[in-house]
Amino acid sequence: MHPLKRLLDVLREDCGLTGTKEGCGEGECGACTVLVDGQAVNSCLVPAGQVSGAKVVTIEGLKGRHPLQRAFAEFGGAQCGICTPGMIMAAIALGPRPTLAEVRTGLAGNICRCTGYEGIYRAIKKTETRSQPASPKARRGRT
Repeated sequence: MHPLKRLLDVLREDCGLTGTKEGCGEGECGACTVLVDGQAVNSCLVPAGQVSGAKVVTIEGLKGRHPLQRAFAEFGGAQCGICTPGMIMAAIALGPRPTLAEVRTGLAGNICRCTGYEGIYRAIKKTETRSQPASPKARRGRT
């Protein structure tokens, strides 16, 4: 592998990880967002040699078990699917309880042509409420 080959191409062509999508190929749309050492990056802009020794996580690395994946499907955050993997990866990089302002800022580099973003924001916020532990009062009411 040539060290200047785009990380996006290495993931899709060499590793067979096609969940990471190519949108614009210029770092403008966010469809190719992956996590590199926990940071969201546009894989179309990153030379593969630059991530040598780093932990790279793609949508496949979530194994379909991340709460955001379910929430995107349940709350209308996914439409055509081109932006969805990048949106989910960018949202994960925001941490467990981002404010709506943080979500909007954090996803500003991810473009969606289908949803108008409200379904995406709703899915992220619903995931936050599900991941919070139940209050002591709510736990007492369970049997």
